[in-house]
Amino acid sequence: MDRVTAVSELQILCKEFRKDILTMVYTAGSGHPGGSLSATEIMTVLFFNAMHHDPNNPQDENRDRFILSKGHCTPIYYSVLAHCGYIPHESLLTFRKLNSQLQGHPDKSKFPLLETSSGSLGQGLSIAAGMALGLALKNNPATVYCLLGDGELDEGQVWESLATIKKYRLANLIAIIDHNNIQLDGTTADIKDLEPLAEKLRAFGHTVLEVDGHDLTALIETFSAAKAHAEKKETVIILCHTIKGKGISFMENTAKWHGIAPNKEEYEKAMEELE
Repeated sequence: MDRVTAVSELQILCKEFRKDILTMVYTAGSGHPGGSLSATEIMTVLFFNAMHHDPNNPQDENRDRFILSKGHCTPIYYSVLAHCGYIPHESLLTFRKLNSQLQGHPDKSKFPLLETSSGSLGQGLSIAAGMALGLALKNNPATVYCLLGDGELDEGQVWESLATIKKYRLANLIAIIDHNNIQLDGTTADIKDLEPLAEKLRAFGHTVLEVDGHDLTALIETFSAAKAHAEKKETVIILCHTIKGKGISFMENTAKWHGIAPNKEEYEKAMEELE
């Protein structure tokens, strides 16, 4: 699809995505707003500026692939897919409903356009590595993008995947970490401290690009830089520093909003803030 380069247009999209996230979770009475809100700018730049994909030809063999490793954050994923034109926007109101395509975690059996089912934390990067290796063996030019949460870095399988990616020099895989410092019911520092995270990732042999995950201009530049490093056969990880619940004052940096829905009063207040 056509690349959006104007930051003003991307800002408008981010606001619409945040409205969708809140409406989906509120309507369903369940879901994960905090991590969806923290990933909003990342997903906006990824799908509307960085990735090669075509809603009119979703099975294009040369399309870039996307894996949502932090699979509980489907509200932002589904909203982006709707605005790209992959699904009707009104279908977002079926989120988490019985028999809906739009389950709480990505379910390929119900939604064939997804690259994979995901949400068992720690497994997404392994899936992405397998896809990237297969594409490389076929000399396919596509890039695989994989979005992880920082909480799932507690899983040993992530670090096994990082070693595998380096071993096979999978420069056609770009891993993105939504580093919002909160997981489940507390901070990552209290639950299992990740720091010094960037140094650990570099110690595995990867090029690590750190960026403010809410700065659209910086994200555009960073994704472009990641591709340039990949062309030099470097394996790249983008470490995005973000805020859980970004954009809604009473949700920001609050573990409570990891996995609950707002009530009517909270929903109305949040939507008012976005307006």
